[in-house]
Amino acid sequence: MTVRRFLFVCGKNRWRSPTAEQIFSGRTDLEVLSAGVAAESETPIDAELVQWADCIFVMENRHRQVIRSRFADYLGQTRIVCLGIPDRYRFMDGELVNILERRMARHIGG
Repeated sequence: MTVRRFLFVCGKNRWRSPTAEQIFSGRTDLEVLSAGVAAESETPIDAELVQWADCIFVMENRHRQVIRSRFADYLGQTRIVCLGIPDRYRFMDGELVNILERRMARHIGG
C-alpha cells in the first residue's frame, strides 16, 4: 500500500489545520501534518514541510497564494487544493469535522 503524505495548512495552525490533522491521523494509508502560513503559527510552514507533502490542502485561497509565492522553488509537482473553509471554527468543532470529512472524501477515498 502506498502511503500518501498530506499537509493541511491554515493561518496560525491553531484550529482548522490541526483539526484536519487530528481526524485523518488514524488512517494507515495517510501520513498527515499541519502548519500555518503566519509567522506566529504553532507550526510555521517551511520548505521542508512543502517538500515532504504529496499534496497540500489549504483552508483559504490566500494560503495557497502565500505558499506559491514563498515556496515556489520547493513545490515541484505538488498539488495545492483549496478546501474553502473560513476561519470561524474552533479546534475539533463538530461542524468543522463534518465539513473536512465531506470535502476530503474525494481526495482520500474509502
